[in-house]
Amino acid sequence: MKITDHIEQAKGTLVSFEILPPLKGKGIQSLYQQLDPLMEHKPAYINVTYHRSEHVFKKTADGNFQKVVVRKRPGTESICASIMNKYNVDTVPHLICGGFDINETEDALINLNYLGIDNVLVLRGDAAKNEANFDPEPGGHRYAIDLLKQVVNLNAGLYLEEDLKNTSKTKFCIGVAGYPEKHFEAPNMESDLQYLKQKIDAGADYIVTQMFFDNAKYFAFVKACRDLGITVPIIPGLKPIYSIKQLTVLPKIFHIDLPTALSNEINKCKTDLEVEEIGEAWLLAQSQELKKAGVPVLHYYTLGRPHMVSRVVAKL
Repeated sequence: MKITDHIEQAKGTLVSFEILPPLKGKGIQSLYQQLDPLMEHKPAYINVTYHRSEHVFKKTADGNFQKVVVRKRPGTESICASIMNKYNVDTVPHLICGGFDINETEDALINLNYLGIDNVLVLRGDAAKNEANFDPEPGGHRYAIDLLKQVVNLNAGLYLEEDLKNTSKTKFCIGVAGYPEKHFEAPNMESDLQYLKQKIDAGADYIVTQMFFDNAKYFAFVKACRDLGITVPIIPGLKPIYSIKQLTVLPKIFHIDLPTALSNEINKCKTDLEVEEIGEAWLLAQSQELKKAGVPVLHYYTLGRPHMVSRVVAKL
């Protein structure tokens, strides 16, 4: 079932969760242990992230170094299928530009279609580890909009092999990312919104936002999108804060601001357990205000804190 269908048929605000694939060497049970407490809340769907391969240098017997490709979190496609099979819930695999050429992307989409997965979240993805700038794979997409167009083409039955006849059309519902505090590479908010509008015009069906801790920024972002003619659902992305070091890590990695009231309370904490209590209360207040405002979905980035998120959703 498509995300847009879930939203259209809902009688109120839905809930969804985002999870990480297990690290290589970990079994699927480690994932189920994270999902079990979350599934009690009957989420509309589960997002499964994808992480590009990394290049590492390993020393060889002759003393030289060999460049080796390593995937630390494999299996997004199969994980989505496993979740659907075990919990009977829709899944949304992330689809990224980095690490794939266009043929590999098409193969991944064909596999997802065979598995009965109706949704994808299209992202450019991050730069490779230890690289300052994003560089596409040879023969791959540089921008998310180009990846989006490839999915749209498959939905129209247009494959890379142009001579194929009587092709089957896919039916992916396509999500894209939005940034209430601007993508860090965009020169200004106005241009960032224009790029987002181009994705919607190219065929994206909904937007899910980067995490934010100030609801006013989400509401301002939604208004700016609507003023620009963007009418698709805009889903707020929410993340729990649970450690003191996140005061510096989150702004550095995700290029977001933490509200002064939140940072002041965290700075008073002596332990991460105290921070978790502050973070849980903040997340609950955010969620309550957004639900009252009638957002289509509350999308939680669980990322190893399922019980914390579960307690918040239970109180809603």
